[in-house]
Amino acid sequence: MGLKPDHWIRKMAHEHRMIEPFVENQVRERVISYGVSSYGYDIRVADEFMIFTNVHSAIVDPKNFDPKSMFEFKGEVCVIPPNSFALARTVEYFRIPRSVLTVCLGKSTYARCGLIVNVTPFEPEWNGYVTLEISNTTPLPAKIYANEGIAQVLFFEADEECEVSYADKKGKYQNQQSIVLPKL
Repeated sequence: MGLKPDHWIRKMAHEHRMIEPFVENQVRERVISYGVSSYGYDIRVADEFMIFTNVHSAIVDPKNFDPKSMFEFKGEVCVIPPNSFALARTVEYFRIPRSVLTVCLGKSTYARCGLIVNVTPFEPEWNGYVTLEISNTTPLPAKIYANEGIAQVLFFEADEECEVSYADKKGKYQNQQSIVLPKL
């Protein structure tokens, strides 16, 4: 299994629609960077957010998640409350090939501010907009800038295709079109 470089990412985006919309080079001027980098792709966060709230004093239960624990927000700047988190989605839609697995890590600009981005791997043949979890670990409110970089995706291609892909097992988060809350 090997980490894939910029020219492979470009080829897969153009020939297989792996990333749409696709930004050919890294955009850096006056924004948190996004687009192709040496060995990854810096994804952008869209302007749709679901922010955690404890107004209803609900218990966070991944097996029975109460949607009242979140409130929807749309805008160019999302403020995440202290010691809280928001869910968001990527601007980009992904179509992961059967022989590829991704790992996604937060960008250093946000990490240095105490904002942690958590994204699970994109499994072979997973398609959709990525749901992002953005944690504000600080005791202060924190800003997230829509349509700018939020995390970097690294692409690993296996020597052999897997026996069972995410599509084969009909994964519950396949073809996400928006922010998706936990499902059992």
